[in-house]
Amino acid sequence: MVYINIYILVPLFFFKTYYISYLILLILLGVIGLNLIAYSFNHFFLDYRLTEIPKNSNKGGLYEGVMTCVPIILATTTVKLLQKWTRDNKRIIELSNLTLKMELNELRNQMNPHFLFNMLNNVKALIRTDPEKASTMIVKLSEFLRYQLYENGEEKTLLVSEIEFLSNFLNLENIRRENFSFDIHSDTDKRLLNSTFIPPNLFTSFVENAVKHSVDISGEKSWVRIVVEIENQKLHFICRNSQNPDFPISNVSNSGLGLANIKRRLELLYGDTHHLNITSEEKEFTIDLTIPL
Repeated sequence: MVYINIYILVPLFFFKTYYISYLILLILLGVIGLNLIAYSFNHFFLDYRLTEIPKNSNKGGLYEGVMTCVPIILATTTVKLLQKWTRDNKRIIELSNLTLKMELNELRNQMNPHFLFNMLNNVKALIRTDPEKASTMIVKLSEFLRYQLYENGEEKTLLVSEIEFLSNFLNLENIRRENFSFDIHSDTDKRLLNSTFIPPNLFTSFVENAVKHSVDISGEKSWVRIVVEIENQKLHFICRNSQNPDFPISNVSNSGLGLANIKRRLELLYGDTHHLNITSEEKEFTIDLTIPL
């Protein structure tokens, strides 16, 4: 009765929401099963009976037997439901992970062309004004493409590679712009930096945003300062840039496609375990990010 319930009644009726039909068939299963058991005892084991049982002792026996067996069989239904819930939950988690991975790849694929597009615009601007610098930038750009092709495609990349990538980017900006300076600082042991892995291009949008908003059309000095530290299994990334007090960033929460994408990417990667704080002051714009390692 248990196996008939598990492999026939539950999949064909209960899981398909035919609850009334399932209950009727379950009661019939109990009645038929008990009758078969009674028939077996009366015909195959009658000779082994030790004492005579009074006839009136069987009164109500079938009803009591059904009321006893049906709850026991229903317990097996609970086991089957638990198995189905476990399988469905596993399938939901797999689909959720697949969806999350697809969204992450989509966000990363959006950021990469956006970043390279700005780099090509910089080269275009220099071709007319300073061909020699433009030639240097093209050589540097090949290094960026090499990074994008061989390291950016991986799920994780070395933190030191990401820092070097940002340094090259800021060096290119330094070639292109006058009165621009940058600094990347870290007090963390180099061995720890060389052994730490992070998702690729995690800081690119922040630095690109800092470079874009540090431009001062009046010709005043502009700068970008980056600090990378590792402490207590957490990575702290701080990026500050100068900004003209006459042209502050009015909307800090949505200051470009790159920042919107990286915020969503951080949510997908780390959930509530990361902390991102963006502040805009009169002469300085700051991004403070903390992620677990």
